[in-house]
Amino acid sequence: MSGQEVRRVWYVAYGSNLALERFCCYLRGGSVPGGARAYPGCRDPQDPADAAALSLPGRLVFAGRSRVWGGGIAFHDGAEAGEVAGRGYLVTPAQLADVVAQETRQPPGGTVALRIEAWLGDGGCPAQKWGATGLYDTLSVLGDRDGAPLVTITHGAVATMSPVAPTAAYLHWIRTGLRQTRGWDDDRIDRYLAQMPGIEPTDGDAAPVLH
Repeated sequence: MSGQEVRRVWYVAYGSNLALERFCCYLRGGSVPGGARAYPGCRDPQDPADAAALSLPGRLVFAGRSRVWGGGIAFHDGAEAGEVAGRGYLVTPAQLADVVAQETRQPPGGTVALRIEAWLGDGGCPAQKWGATGLYDTLSVLGDRDGAPLVTITHGAVATMSPVAPTAAYLHWIRTGLRQTRGWDDDRIDRYLAQMPGIEPTDGDAAPVLH
């Protein structure tokens, strides 16, 4: 898609932004229960033009230490075998740039956001590290859907990260998003999450009790 003006992009979420209410905090501003941060919102707060359930190759790794949630947070590791349940939101390049900026505590419309917006507007290839100070430091284009790039964010060296258990508050929004996008019940969600580093089985069971 290089050389073509990109009017819409799919932001591909796989963590707490699977839940629409949580993602809308990045668009409109505000906070959600369990999170210790209020977001300023995007320059353009309009709702996504569309949303769709998506599947990504790879797995999740829960790692790092979130100041919002207090435990590990999800990162996409596309080099590993498996399948990740994702959700695409069809937004403008400016909206996605502001979302990514807020993920790394940069202001919407600031230097980082404008750099990302320009990268997205030109097709977003190849993967880009934008010098962010947070762990979400890499943008990747996973392909396209109906001509719009599928873009996600992760850590550039996710394979080197040590797993860290997420908090119940963080998992609540992942679980909410999986119900919204997949219609999964608690047992199905537990089996899915149990495959991911950072989720520890309890009492020798095959899957942890997470709900």
